Amino acid sequence: MQRLWFISNILSGSATQAGCEAIEAVCREKGLALAGRTRFPEDPLPDPADLEAAGADTLMLFAGDGTINAALCKYADWDGDILVLPGGTMNLLAKTLHGDSPPADIVHAAHLSQRRVALPYAQAGRLRAFVGLIIGPAAHWVRAREAAREGRLARLLRAAMQAWRRTFGDHVRITGVPGLNHRYQAILATPAKPGLAVAGVDAQDWRTIAELGWDWLRGDWLAARAVTATR
Repeated sequence: MQRLWFISNILSGSATQAGCEAIEAVCREKGLALAGRTRFPEDPLPDPADLEAAGADTLMLFAGDGTINAALCKYADWDGDILVLPGGTMNLLAKTLHGDSPPADIVHAAHLSQRRVALPYAQAGRLRAFVGLIIGPAAHWVRAREAAREGRLARLLRAAMQAWRRTFGDHVRITGVPGLNHRYQAILATPAKPGLAVAGVDAQDWRTIAELGWDWLRGDWLAARAVTATR
C-alpha cells in the first residue's frame, strides 16, 4: 500500500469535500502517494488499464455502498488491493469490514497491517452484490431514492407512485429456503460465510410499515415484525 488511486463520491450520504481532504492529508502524513484521483460521478471510473499505467497498488473508495459495489465489480480481475472507506448513508460493507471506525483511522490501520480479506458475494447473472441483493417489487424504490438524491422532484413523485403500486400490488416467492414459505414484497439476500443470509419482507398495513421504517432507522430492521430472516 504505497501508491493509491483515490475514488470518492460526495453525492453519497456522508462523503464530503472536507472528508476527502482529511483522507488525503492522512495519506501525505503516512508518505502514501496518490497515483490518481477520481471524483465520481463527475469523472468516470478509471479502467483497470489506467490503474496499471499509473502504477497504483491500492484503490481507495470513499463512497456509499452502491458506488463501492460498482467499483468492486469493475475491478474484480484487477490484481491490486481495494480499501473501503465509509462515505455513504448506511455504510454496510465498511461496517462489516471496519466496524464504526472513521475513514482516517481505517487508513492508519490499513497502512500498518495491510491485511487482505476475501469478500463473499451474491451473484445474479453477471452482477455481483457484496452488500446485499434486493429481489421483488419493493426494489423499485431505488429509483425514487436516486431521484431524491438528485433533487429531481417530478421524477421522485413519479418513481414513488410507481414503487408504491408495485410494492403493494405484486409479490415474490422464494423456494429452497426453510421458513420462507409466503409471498413477500421483497427478498434480501446478504452474502455470508458460509452461504447466504436471506430475509423476507411482508409489510401489509401502515402499522407494520411504520415499525419497519423505525427499526431500519435504528439499524436493526431485521427485528421488525414484517421481516422473516433465516440463513
